[in-house]
Amino acid sequence: MKKSLIFLIALLVSATTFSNSIQAIEPDPIDEFETLASYLETNVDFIKGDMPIIMADEVKKNFKNEKYHIIDIRSDSWFEYGHIKNANNVKAAELLNYFETKIKPADYEKIVLICYSGQSAAYYTGLLRIAGYNNVYSMKWGMSSWREDFAEGFWLKKIKSDGDSKLETTENPKAEVGVHPTLSTGKTDAKDILRARLEELFAKPYSDFIVKSQEVFETPDNYYIVNYCNAENYAKGHIPTAKQYQPGASLTASTDLYTLPTDKKIAVYESTGQRAAYVIAYLNVLGYDTGNIAYGSNSFMNDILDKNDWDAFSKKEINMYPVIE
Repeated sequence: MKKSLIFLIALLVSATTFSNSIQAIEPDPIDEFETLASYLETNVDFIKGDMPIIMADEVKKNFKNEKYHIIDIRSDSWFEYGHIKNANNVKAAELLNYFETKIKPADYEKIVLICYSGQSAAYYTGLLRIAGYNNVYSMKWGMSSWREDFAEGFWLKKIKSDGDSKLETTENPKAEVGVHPTLSTGKTDAKDILRARLEELFAKPYSDFIVKSQEVFETPDNYYIVNYCNAENYAKGHIPTAKQYQPGASLTASTDLYTLPTDKKIAVYESTGQRAAYVIAYLNVLGYDTGNIAYGSNSFMNDILDKNDWDAFSKKEINMYPVIE
C-alpha cells in the first residue's frame, strides 16, 4: 500500500514538473506593432520615396484609356453636379470591398482616386497602397484643379497667409526615442494584423483625422507637430514647436519612427496636405493618433510658398476641363 502511495505521489510530482516545463517554454506573445512595422517597411514604397500623386492633365489625356480607372470618392450630389467622364463614384468606406469584389485592379496601369482637394483621395490611396495595390494614385489638388467652380468652395476658400507673422525659425529637436503604440488585433501574422487594421480604418471617415491650422497655432502644446518638409522649407518658417522630419527618410524603425509620441496627437503638415495625408495613413495603420493639418502650409503661409515656388495653390493651378453633369 505504501509503495502504491509513493508511486502516485511521484507520478503527480512528475506530471506537475512536466506541466510547468511546458509553460516555461511557451513563446512570448508577439509584438504586433514591430511585426507590422517590419512588414510595411519592406512592402510600402511611398513612405521612403515619392508619393504617388499625378496631375489633372494626365487624367484628362487618359480618361478614355481603358488602362486607366478613375474613382471619384466625393458625395453623390457633388458627383452629379459634375464629374470626369468615365469616372466611377465609390464611397470611401467601400473602397477596399470595391477593389476586392468589383474590379480586377491588376488589369489597369493606373487607378486614380479623386476627391475635392486631393487630401482625402491621398489618404485612401495611401491605405490602398499599404493594402498592396501599387497602381493606385491620387490626383493633385482634386477636382479643384479641374474647373474653377470646384475650387471655389475648397482650395480658393482655404488659402491664407495670416500665419506669416506667427511662424518661428528655431530648430526644435525631435522627442527622445520612446515607446511605440500597442496593437491588439489578436493576430500573429503581419498580413492578418494589417487586414484588421485596414478594416478598422476604412470604417472611419477621413474627417476624423483633420486638424485645423488655427487650432494648432492657438494650442501648439496640445500636439506633437511634424513638419514633413525639407530643411530649407522648414528654416523659412514653421508652426511654433514643429519638428522637421525629412520626407522619404525619417519614418522607419531605423530612423525617427520611435521618436513619435503615443501620448499626444501627431499633427502632420507640409505644403498641400496631400503628402501629409499619405503619412497619416501610414501612421494610422501602425496605431498612432494622427491628424492632418488641413490644406497644409497653404492654409496659413500661402504667400511665402508662392514666393519660393513651394506648391502654392493659386488660380494658375486650375484648368477648364469638361465634365459630365
